[in-house]
Amino acid sequence: MKYRTFLTTLLLFLFSFNLGIVIICITTFKDTVHRAEEKSLGEHYFITSALIKDFQSVESRGTDIEGSLGSLLQPYSYLSGDKKVKLALYQGNQLVYSNRQEIGMPSRFVEPPKDGTRLVSMQKSAGHTYVMVSGKLPVPYDSYTMVYLYDTTDAITAWEQMKNTLFIAGLILSSLFAFGLLLLLHRIFKPLSQISQISREIAAGAYNTRLPVSGRDELSEMAQSFNHMAEEIQRQIQELAAAAEQKQQFADNLAHELRTPLTAIYGYAEYIQKVVRTEEDKLFATNYIMSESRRLQKIAYRLLDLATLRENRIELTDVRMEELVRGVEQALSLKAAEKNMQITYEYRFETLFCDADLMHILLVNLIDNAIKACSPGGVIKLAADLEDGHKVILVQDNGKGITEEHLAHITEAFYRVDPSRSRSGGGAGLGLTLCRQIAVNHQAELSFASELGKGTTAKLTFTGKSSDKSVMP
Repeated sequence: MKYRTFLTTLLLFLFSFNLGIVIICITTFKDTVHRAEEKSLGEHYFITSALIKDFQSVESRGTDIEGSLGSLLQPYSYLSGDKKVKLALYQGNQLVYSNRQEIGMPSRFVEPPKDGTRLVSMQKSAGHTYVMVSGKLPVPYDSYTMVYLYDTTDAITAWEQMKNTLFIAGLILSSLFAFGLLLLLHRIFKPLSQISQISREIAAGAYNTRLPVSGRDELSEMAQSFNHMAEEIQRQIQELAAAAEQKQQFADNLAHELRTPLTAIYGYAEYIQKVVRTEEDKLFATNYIMSESRRLQKIAYRLLDLATLRENRIELTDVRMEELVRGVEQALSLKAAEKNMQITYEYRFETLFCDADLMHILLVNLIDNAIKACSPGGVIKLAADLEDGHKVILVQDNGKGITEEHLAHITEAFYRVDPSRSRSGGGAGLGLTLCRQIAVNHQAELSFASELGKGTTAKLTFTGKSSDKSVMP
């Protein structure tokens, strides 16, 4: 496209530029010829008028005109002093006077019209160009024809030199224009070439490639827009890759989680079927089969809860914190008492804009994880307060804590900080994953902070409508 644009623009320029030169040359040539013809006509008229007066003066003295032609025309020889003018006087077809050697003339100039019309023409002879004016003298001297020749060779030569100079200058300017146009188009099309090259690189997988941005013109804006598009593409590809990796990890973890209980169920079922055992052994095997079946059921229910949260919009209402805390306390008080742990509850706002059931599940899961992380005699605190204008719920424990390596993954499906403890406790490995999804559905952020040996803090920050409710005095 660049070279087509170059050739098209260059051809249009050359056509317009050379057409202008041709028009200038033609106009100048016509002006040169016109001025030479005007000068020649004026000189011819002057000489003819003066010569008639001389003829009349000679006749008044009774002298023969033919015998006096040389002396009568001699004063006009000064006109040819620069050798540019030739005078010729014809009587009929006979040349009776010439101040320079004869130049061949067409017959129509020797015998011009008798009505007094003068003939004007350009003629070349012996390498010279002349303006020729021919006309008969008035009656009674109409037998005479005065021919005036003006040598315009110098003017025509100057015009030809000017013409050649213009075309040479035009050639030089055209070359400079072509070179400049090529550089300009190269600069204009360079971003397009870079876009094409970088697009191919991005398509090949080099997502970090960007266009250089310089200046503040339209090309810079285009480069910035392209870079923004490339950044968005890279971000979306990274998100897709991360999502694909998470899905693959989820599938791998799910297969791993299902394998253990299925293997145990199959093994104990085969044990009951093929081996003769006492009723006590069969009861033990049956109980184990039922335990693992409940484990699979928990996983299925949790996955169903996650799918429901992702696909449906929940209905949020104003829930009193007193009722929400009471429900959580009833669900966990017995378990905390069995492990000799203390759970405290504090809240400084009256209502929370949420789904009561889902928020109950989230808080129960967070506190249940805190119970599992604490030793007997541990203390767990649930605190609801305001922070930077947003409502915040904190669940703090003084358990053993979590390393930073594990902390970044604890909300991933089936991720276990302590796999042996989680399986023995019957967990499905989906509790915190479900909590994170519940937080997302409430326009809230779930974050964790922990220090080994000192405990863990789960923080739920509401950024939506729930943060606008009134605070308790």
